[in-house]
Amino acid sequence: MNQDYLNQVIEDTEEYRDHLATVDAQGKRIWLYPKKPSGRFYRWRTWVSVAFLAIFLTLPFIKVDGEQFLLFNVLERKFVLFGLLFTPQDFHLFVLAMLTFIVFIILFTVVFGRLFCGWVCPQTVFMEMIFRKIEYWIEGDAGEQRKLDNGPWTAEKIRKKGLKHAVFFSIAVVVSNYFLAYIIGMDEVLKIARDPLAAHMGGFTAMLVFSGVFYGVYARLREQVCTTICPYGRLQSVLLVKDSIVVAYDHVRGEPRTKLKKTARPKPAESVDEAPRPVQYGDPVQAIQSMVKADATTLPAPETGTRTGDCIDCKLCIHVCPTGIDIRNGTQLECVNCTACIDACDAVMDKINRPKGLIRYDSITGIATGRRKIFTTRVYAYTAVLVALLALDVFLIARRGVVETIILRSPGQLYQQKDSTHLTNLYTYVLINKSTRSLPVKLESATPGAVIQIVGKEPTALAKGEKLEGAFFVEMPEDRLEGRKTHIVIQVTSDGKKIDEVKTNFMGPGR
Repeated sequence: MNQDYLNQVIEDTEEYRDHLATVDAQGKRIWLYPKKPSGRFYRWRTWVSVAFLAIFLTLPFIKVDGEQFLLFNVLERKFVLFGLLFTPQDFHLFVLAMLTFIVFIILFTVVFGRLFCGWVCPQTVFMEMIFRKIEYWIEGDAGEQRKLDNGPWTAEKIRKKGLKHAVFFSIAVVVSNYFLAYIIGMDEVLKIARDPLAAHMGGFTAMLVFSGVFYGVYARLREQVCTTICPYGRLQSVLLVKDSIVVAYDHVRGEPRTKLKKTARPKPAESVDEAPRPVQYGDPVQAIQSMVKADATTLPAPETGTRTGDCIDCKLCIHVCPTGIDIRNGTQLECVNCTACIDACDAVMDKINRPKGLIRYDSITGIATGRRKIFTTRVYAYTAVLVALLALDVFLIARRGVVETIILRSPGQLYQQKDSTHLTNLYTYVLINKSTRSLPVKLESATPGAVIQIVGKEPTALAKGEKLEGAFFVEMPEDRLEGRKTHIVIQVTSDGKKIDEVKTNFMGPGR
């Protein structure tokens, strides 16, 4: 084996790591024209996208007890998840839910790689299943789009470009309003739409700006959102392990690549595992060197080869890729696991009478050894942490009352001597209705001898989501005191039923 040739092979396989496929040597963007995909995975992704869009467009109209099913009103600090109202006082539950979600992302990525990105990420769904389809419909496939862009500005080009961007912006306006419905509520969005424009000029301007940003993402930014902006995409290289299931090229079966000749058709293989496999998989340099030492025939010499791989170097997997990568180089940051390369490669394998799956869902370990191990020690550990966090979430939400009560002794105030036998303490209270309906409320003492005297107007009802503040005195007989501090219990009742209680201290002179 010629050492210079070996070095060239190693250099060629590593060359993709030092640049993005969408940036040229001068740092300018390379505009991608992915070929229209087709195949079983593309059909399945289309149906998943239809279900996603149906849910996305339907949820703002679903209500539970008068509240929208999902609402993230950061402006008023009001959040509704699955019909449950969460107030700023539930911030600890929100933090815990975010921690649970992060652990879930880590676990999911460790096992299934970037599957989320390719199937249900809103960026991918809108880009590939809406905007890209419209582009194919108006401008044609990749070759026609490239020819149109490189050609002169004719009436036909103006018509197609104008129509495409008008449809793009119209969709951006509709989707932006739906996103707004998840923030301020669909009822409010419809009210703004029905009211005169002058009544909501500020909101209208903000919506135009947001629609413009949304339009820009899908008309210009496109794959750059996944490759340079999305934090999950940037974390992929940290979260993935060699046992993660990803879209992968079977280098063992596919190499060395050989252009297909019309005079010689490859002999059909009985199975995908027919090709010889290396004992280990690690660093590409070490892998190639170990194969050379073990058996020089596993790599073709520069002049002649003793075995040809199934890859015929048609490059269709590159032409259909929406991020412009060559999946044969291995797992890369830019890969969103959209499966377009799998469909393209399977179609070629059918035509040349070779088994499907040269590019498939698999792990590095599975390709190198023929064995796929999903449930590793790391997966079990992440699963245990995730289950514990989910259990804690459920426990805390189940214990969350419909009314949150905060009672504090008035700062800087000691006890007051009302008469020769009774003392009083001053308290402040805050009542927060976390339910989705109005509640009648009443403050009562659950401690024998303690009597509550409300300062000002007595609370009688709490509207949904309302926060009510006030003050009250607690009067206690001096002979009931247990010392300088006496524990008392204040209850909040609704229609005679206890819905919350708070323990506090009653201060006395001591003994």
